[in-house]
Amino acid sequence: MGGKTDMDRRSFLRTSALGGSAAAATALAAPAYAQGKRTLTMVSTWGRGLAGVHDSAQYCADRITEMTDGQLTVELKAAGELVGAFEVFDAVSAGQADMYHGVDYYFLGQHPALSFFSQVPFGMTFQEYNNWYYHGGGMDLADQLYGIFGLKSFAAGSTGPQSGGWFNKEINGPEDFQGLKFRMPGQGGQVLGKLGASVQNIPGAEVYQALSSGAIDGTEWIGPWADEKAGFQEITKFYYTAGFHEPGPILSLTTNLDVFESLTPGQKAVVEETGKASSMWTMALFMANNAAALQRLQAGGVKVLEFSDSIWDAFGAAAKEVVEAPMGDDLYKECYDSYMASMAASAGWISRSEGTYSAQRNRVLGG
Repeated sequence: MGGKTDMDRRSFLRTSALGGSAAAATALAAPAYAQGKRTLTMVSTWGRGLAGVHDSAQYCADRITEMTDGQLTVELKAAGELVGAFEVFDAVSAGQADMYHGVDYYFLGQHPALSFFSQVPFGMTFQEYNNWYYHGGGMDLADQLYGIFGLKSFAAGSTGPQSGGWFNKEINGPEDFQGLKFRMPGQGGQVLGKLGASVQNIPGAEVYQALSSGAIDGTEWIGPWADEKAGFQEITKFYYTAGFHEPGPILSLTTNLDVFESLTPGQKAVVEETGKASSMWTMALFMANNAAALQRLQAGGVKVLEFSDSIWDAFGAAAKEVVEAPMGDDLYKECYDSYMASMAASAGWISRSEGTYSAQRNRVLGG
């Protein structure tokens, strides 16, 4: 990566591609927007009906509409209904849609620092991320990064810690990833690539078909509830419940910056507060459903497994290489330094408080 020079170039190209007319038209229309009702189009990385994640997008659309008393009506278009799952970032940046709901490790080709606002392997849990994002400078860094592309983004959900995934065989050592065709996006997929896997980046709505057809040998998705809804247990019975790649993934509610700036102050606040509310609501949705779903999967014959320490060690060594590789980019390095410092500070307290409590509670109560 080329540091600030590359970022300036990307910003120039984006502005040139859009041209001045679209921005001018939006600016001229802003007073009318403030006076009357307006419909915003939200696109999404999620297929319609995907458990939890599509629900999160719908929650955001509904809350914005309701909290503005219909002054803003958000129409949600699921992946493929207007643009494809992997096209939403460009579509909103170019003004073809007003906002998107998704996860931004799908777009690391735009900038590797998007990993810090979606998920980093061996990175932050949901609570640790909130500490950084709201009180450790994370949101300011997000504004710098997304602003390059003419976007305004807010954290808007988490699935909680994600599972290691579904495999067509047991994984007994790091060598078992050699040649394995596995679906995993983002930096997590890059880690598996270093272990010899043939990594596939497939939209969520297409994963079942890829797994059932043999196009892939395994996949990660989210966790027991969403995975059960997706039906992966119909195809394979080897399920690893803890993964290195997404301990606290962050979903985003991202708006075209010109569109966001055309909103009234109250409407801007509604968008931001919707992101906060969706973060809590979405996290609770997954966590409330995962335990019962895991019991159903086990009752249905799924073999629930954990990776060995040797595999975790291999994940860790490869993850360090992957996460540190883009450090030549100035903004990436700034995000990295801020993120890692905050994670260390949060973990230092959480491990001594909540971590100790949970271990003792489980010991005393036998949980």
